[in-house]
Amino acid sequence: MQSKSQPLVSIVIPCYNHSQYVQDCIQSVINQTYKNIELIIIDDGSKDNSIEKIEEMLSVCEERFTRFEFRYRANRGLSATLNEALEWCHGEYFSAIASDDMLLPEKLMVQVPILEADDACKGVFGNMILINDQNEKCGEIIKKEKKYFFKDLFKYTEYLPAPTQILRLKDIKDVNGFNEKFIIEDWYIYLKILEKGGYCIHLNYTFTKYRLHEDNLSKKKNIMIIGKLQIADYFKSHEREYNQLLVEIYLFAIINMFFFNPIMVLKTLSRKLIRKLNGML
Repeated sequence: MQSKSQPLVSIVIPCYNHSQYVQDCIQSVINQTYKNIELIIIDDGSKDNSIEKIEEMLSVCEERFTRFEFRYRANRGLSATLNEALEWCHGEYFSAIASDDMLLPEKLMVQVPILEADDACKGVFGNMILINDQNEKCGEIIKKEKKYFFKDLFKYTEYLPAPTQILRLKDIKDVNGFNEKFIIEDWYIYLKILEKGGYCIHLNYTFTKYRLHEDNLSKKKNIMIIGKLQIADYFKSHEREYNQLLVEIYLFAIINMFFFNPIMVLKTLSRKLIRKLNGML
């Protein structure tokens, strides 16, 4: 039985080749103490048996959630999948969770009242438990409570952990959703929203179990460099913060080259690095 007094929260699970984990993810949404939830799961062209694993849970999802939808189709990428989900969502608030991660039961019950209390608050984030492929705890990411404004996030000296987020659905739609050209889709959407004003808050409260996959660490580091450059170029009208961010990105790229395969980074950065650094001297 759903509580009509609670604002509707839209939760999105984009799934790609996570048959080993997706049922745990879905169950973590089912286990939310917050009742008024709509859930959409979109399988983005998985090549394993993720679809079968999801289908095993359809009946319990239909009973548990205020609205429920499951779709599967050919691969289109994460941002395209999130935008497809946005078209379906009717909630007041929006939260996406990767299909290999898990929400802790009190997540929404803690986050929603924060958003309800202050219209200037655009998003609520929190701490994460780090787990491995065997669901064993291997660390934590814990931060003190703090408000973040546009300039704080743009510098990227600090970040908001995407697996813990909840945002206002209207804010996301007002900036036309996720940009499918960008690699770091979460950082982009936070900046687009905060560019209009307001703040996001990080609470010293643990909301999510985030799964680490060690085999793709170097690949992710290289991709993050390219993604940060994309964001810096997009928001380059914020000149002071833009130049500072570029310096940080290039320094990180140089350090990264000593430890990981530099080929992809070098191809992307070599000409741009020389041009930008010459302009700063």
